[in-house]
Amino acid sequence: MPLRINPPAVPLAGALAVLAVLTAGCSSDPVDVPPPTITPATAAASPPVTQAPDGTVRPVGADALAALVDPATRALVVLGPGPGGQSAVTILTAAGPPRTVLTPEPASAMTGAGDGTVFLAARGGYLRVDVAAGTVDRVEVEGEADTDFTAIARRQDGRLVLGTSDGAVLTLGTDDSVAARLEIFARVDALVTQGDTTVVLDRGQTSVTAVDASGTAAQALRAGEGATTMAADPQGRVLVADTRGGELLVFGTDPLMMRQRYPVPDAPYGLAGSPELAWVSQTAANTVIGYDLSTGIPVEKVRYRTVQQPNLLAYDDASGTLYVVSGTGAGVQVISDAAGPR
Repeated sequence: MPLRINPPAVPLAGALAVLAVLTAGCSSDPVDVPPPTITPATAAASPPVTQAPDGTVRPVGADALAALVDPATRALVVLGPGPGGQSAVTILTAAGPPRTVLTPEPASAMTGAGDGTVFLAARGGYLRVDVAAGTVDRVEVEGEADTDFTAIARRQDGRLVLGTSDGAVLTLGTDDSVAARLEIFARVDALVTQGDTTVVLDRGQTSVTAVDASGTAAQALRAGEGATTMAADPQGRVLVADTRGGELLVFGTDPLMMRQRYPVPDAPYGLAGSPELAWVSQTAANTVIGYDLSTGIPVEKVRYRTVQQPNLLAYDDASGTLYVVSGTGAGVQVISDAAGPR
């Protein structure tokens, strides 16, 4: 029977308790079944652009998977497909042409340390990229040679957390060893951290789950009708786009609790947090909106026309620059002073 999803966020603590019992006592039982799921939501196919995007546009390849700003180098880093089964890490700075670093194998997700290093999830481990030098090192996680890692995040204490295609969250104890494993998800689609708390997005269950510093599930909540993307912001919040339900969801993490929800039409998808505003792209309208969350209900402050298919957003806190990355190869849109005069 398909999973029935109601619009309000519904606590999953009871489901997690049952799953914990099953995992502890019956993990080898042949009658065990995966969690019930729905068809994951996706971004809308954006219409052609009819007006020039705001700001300036720089080139980048199609099908980008992730984007972030590295504070140490002040560079925008974009992960996308490369030739011959490789991945391409495109590095854009304010001056000069983009640089491309090819990885020795495909990567599926990216996170940053903020010190000039980014980490890419890969099969069996992860890749460590020095943004300034353009070098790539591979780290194999012990005992995980065949594991398909689909998500990666870095905690405040420096530990990496990896998610897998078969629904496990692995908290590393050292660079290459697993300290904790949590297997209660259908698939781990995204991970973000606030402090040493990790939040897990499972699109098939349209849920978010908090994982504490020990690697144990703390709380879980439904996330609308079809959550797709997630981002952390500097105020300690976690932003989630409910693309199918047409809402921006805002969670606190201590404990995990929905703090705000607000209607955002036209297939909200791309997300970025910033000191002033929460940024949400509308993939069915080629638009990005900045919301002020400080009053307890999102208030629209700015709105910009974007490149086609604005799937990825990244924000440079130091300069106030918003980056909008097209999913069709239409480029990276650079909007200076996006939140207004600083």
